[in-house]
Amino acid sequence: MPEPCQTLIHAAMVLTQDQHRTRRHDAGIAIRDGLIAALGPWAEVAEQFAAEITLDLGESLILPGLINTHTHAAMAMFRGVADDMPLESWLHDRIWPLERGLSDAFVHLGALLACTEMIRTGATCFVDMYLFEEATARAVEQSGLRAVLAEGLLDFPTQSYATNAEAFTRMEALFERLQGNPRLRGAVAPHSVYATSPDILTRSFAFAEKHNAVWMLHAAETHAETLECLQRFGKRPLACLDDLGLLAPRTLLIHAVDLDAAELDRVAATGAMVAHIPKSNMKLASGVAPVTAMHERRIRVGLGTDGAASNNTLNMFSEMTFCALLHKLVERNASVLPAQTVLDMATRRGAACLGWPELGRLERGLPADLVALDLTAPNLLPLYDPVSHVVYAATGDEVRLTMVAGKILYHDGSFTSIDVKALRAEVKQISQKICAALKG
Repeated sequence: MPEPCQTLIHAAMVLTQDQHRTRRHDAGIAIRDGLIAALGPWAEVAEQFAAEITLDLGESLILPGLINTHTHAAMAMFRGVADDMPLESWLHDRIWPLERGLSDAFVHLGALLACTEMIRTGATCFVDMYLFEEATARAVEQSGLRAVLAEGLLDFPTQSYATNAEAFTRMEALFERLQGNPRLRGAVAPHSVYATSPDILTRSFAFAEKHNAVWMLHAAETHAETLECLQRFGKRPLACLDDLGLLAPRTLLIHAVDLDAAELDRVAATGAMVAHIPKSNMKLASGVAPVTAMHERRIRVGLGTDGAASNNTLNMFSEMTFCALLHKLVERNASVLPAQTVLDMATRRGAACLGWPELGRLERGLPADLVALDLTAPNLLPLYDPVSHVVYAATGDEVRLTMVAGKILYHDGSFTSIDVKALRAEVKQISQKICAALKG
């Protein structure tokens, strides 16, 4: 007798992203209790399982859901308000003044907008650091996505908290709120060496150790940041962290652009990780992270978008394309960062940066977090190498199915967890207020 399962999926091809990067043709996936019960030839899987729902996706390519290792999700509400500005001006002159109007409701709306965009473009898990992060948690719960969430820690009062003590109270409350949640996890996120005191850095790291959580911060993002740290502390940003004992396997360095060879050696020796943000780095002219040198040292590197205020999208397919092309250009070497390496960064290597290694690959017993691309799209024809198409040809518009834990979040134009029409109306209303604030 066939075994029961909730869903059977049939597709022309599956990129498993397993250890051997196995590719399955005319493939079937059986899903039970949110996990992959079987993955193999369609005829065998269909014979073995009886499903409540069968999805025949035909000429589609299934791959693991993409993992965005760095966002400020709610900043989707600031998309396009601060273009063509260097980082320091972007942050001090435009973003921080706008953030004085932040509220729980604003962050919830912005995060829900971000989740909608990520669902539509194939991301199934993201890492977030922002204020009022509990509001982001509610948005993620509604959306059905996975996320690793952190209340951003700054050394000055914010709309979310007035004192450092209140910031840590909020952080503790978020961890308690997320405890036992199968899709949401907590992280710890001081903003940076220049915006967070050594005391807060070390206290927050101890908090991360206590909760066995990822500890992340913007680090070595620009040469200007390095100069500021040299002036204030007499040392470069990485040395500031290293001297405090804050480089460790749980440390996720965001951007990591201005690192020299010795610093890269130190990152590798400590087991620290990197979230590579190529498109935002390019747009803000922050520089180019030495990613190929990181790979040579076996540093774990994931791929992220940053917030939509500096990208201006949360589209991981776009990010993969920019990542692959940027480093070939900078190094004048067409063979660096091949497509498979970039896809790894957006899937299994990103999962490793989150401390969530069961994500980013499709195998029996692992979560059914997956995305399907329409292989009949003109830009995906003809098909010779599916990995090449994912990195160099796909735009995200080809996504026809997004699934997390076996639950369909998007299918052929329809969202199952978000009322997009109502969301659009709310976003329009708030954006009018932002326009008024910019003019004022």
